[in-house]
Amino acid sequence: MPTYDQPLAGRVALVAGATRGCGRAIAIELGALGATVYGSGRSTRSGRSPIDRPETIEDTAELVTAAGGEGVAVRCDHANEIEVKALVSRIRGEHGRLDILINDIWGGDSFLEWEKPLWEHSLDATLGVLRNGIETHLITSHFAIPLMLEHKGGLVIEVGDGKGDVPYRANMSYDLVKAAVVRMGAALAHELRPHGITALSVTPGYLRSEAMLDHFGVTEKTWRDAADHVPFFDHSETPHLLARGIAALAADPKRDRFNGQCLGSWDLMRTYELADLDGSQPDWGAVDLEARRNTLTSGMPEPT
Repeated sequence: MPTYDQPLAGRVALVAGATRGCGRAIAIELGALGATVYGSGRSTRSGRSPIDRPETIEDTAELVTAAGGEGVAVRCDHANEIEVKALVSRIRGEHGRLDILINDIWGGDSFLEWEKPLWEHSLDATLGVLRNGIETHLITSHFAIPLMLEHKGGLVIEVGDGKGDVPYRANMSYDLVKAAVVRMGAALAHELRPHGITALSVTPGYLRSEAMLDHFGVTEKTWRDAADHVPFFDHSETPHLLARGIAALAADPKRDRFNGQCLGSWDLMRTYELADLDGSQPDWGAVDLEARRNTLTSGMPEPT
């Protein structure tokens, strides 16, 4: 039974794309509130995905369990209909329900060549980005939502990048994916509202993911060393700020008031009075808005 400390006890979640970054953090924070969390992805201890990073879904599952939930690692390529269908069938067989679906699937970085216009960017790479960032979400929702429809009160979240009038993101395929994910949240809200399921999209701020930290040659302990020379990095956040907001949202009995919206980590932070892992409260929404205003008057580059 749910308790004050574990309001998600008895709830079953699927975090699609839980190997690293926001997906891993979301799985952990849902587990901390008592949920059983199926964390899926392509990187396992027996083999890496084409992204070729060391994080694995087994690691994520163990972190979920250590946080207080039940973590279940499932190797799944969400572009593969057969594998996604099998994943949902497994959840049905083991629990008979699915209460929370988090679509955080990406995997398109290896295809991207920044600053190349559409006609110079490899067509195969362009389509690869769209398949990894859009088709995977559609496939997953297609198979997972029917299980959610068997119980009312579920929650579907699309994890995107940016809200509102976001500047062009330097690659057409990437820009299309991130805009489409936000639109998916709104569209799913329209379709699921009659069934008592809440759907929306969310976005982090300037994220200190594992890959971003590696890119700048720092760790979570030393990240401020990069803040002096990386624009806006001093306003960055860990994946757990967004994840804590999503967990609080999942435990909120009145979450349907956000149906169809796109919420930033900063919106959730303020709504649920949350803080990041270090106790800070980075408000990327305010920083981004001020940067855009300055851009209009000074011509300075905008943050992405």
